[in-house]
Amino acid sequence: NINMYAVIESGGKQHKIIEGEYLSVDLLGDEPGEKITFDNVLLYVDDNNIEIGQPYLANVKVTAEVTDIVKAKKLSILRFRRRKHSMTKIGHRARYSQVEIKSIKLESK
Repeated sequence: NINMYAVIESGGKQHKIIEGEYLSVDLLGDEPGEKITFDNVLLYVDDNNIEIGQPYLANVKVTAEVTDIVKAKKLSILRFRRRKHSMTKIGHRARYSQVEIKSIKLESK
């Protein structure tokens, strides 16, 4: 159903998801190929049926599969103190889990 979507919370960020979509979330600690469940569902929309959590919905489960662990572009942090002969250069590369959303299920109450 194309009009079905949900909003989940993962890693302190909110993501609008639909079934079959690929999504990059903060590193989850799971290996590629493992199945995971997102319990922190904030919103569920299916045509005219709209469920809003306060703050989460207990009867909606989102299942996904970790497909890969990817790295973001490298950030270069330069701290420079003028006239002090002091400079620090630091590099940082965040890691993300890439997940494929398998299903969004609304369980009856």
